[in-house]
Amino acid sequence: MTFSKRIFDLTVAIILSIILLPVVAITSLMILILDGRPVFFISERMRSPQKGFQLIKFRTMKPSNENSGVSGGDKTARITRTGRFLRRSRLDELPQLFNVFRGDISFVGPRPPLRQYVERFPELYAQVLLSRPGISGLASVLFHEHEERLLMRSTKPEETDAIYARICIPRKAQLDLIYQANQSLCYDIKIMLMTVFKSLR
Repeated sequence: MTFSKRIFDLTVAIILSIILLPVVAITSLMILILDGRPVFFISERMRSPQKGFQLIKFRTMKPSNENSGVSGGDKTARITRTGRFLRRSRLDELPQLFNVFRGDISFVGPRPPLRQYVERFPELYAQVLLSRPGISGLASVLFHEHEERLLMRSTKPEETDAIYARICIPRKAQLDLIYQANQSLCYDIKIMLMTVFKSLR
């Protein structure tokens, strides 16, 4: 990550933290009242092929001891009353501002992958993770809705994993590498605006 990108991230994170503090407080209270504890979902993601970190999101699913892998149709029944709205609006991503402050992620970059996929596709992620992972990215903007439709077809964790590994990972990586080749602050701002527009829509 360049120095200018890091300064940009910190500046935007400070501004958004001040503006969105009431939203974070209301959302936390809503989850606590309607769905109970825990309010946050914390999961390991990879910042580089060797280094992991704890990604923070608002909890959108019922807790389970078997929560490995990506979310697909096999986990639909576990989505909470508030979780559907939070996912559609992407408000579940707000706590990741803390990860931006820590330097774990940027605002724009490839979505941070699970360790299991980094270990299964080391050569691919060695390239993708040359960019600092982000809250949103080119793949998030252009492929996220299609990815959800693909994964919703599955009824078993094995099916979700197979679809994600065979179809989603290669396509997302291709878009992430396009972003990497054209990365600039102007490009980051454009992707951030595209993300906001999609969320509002």
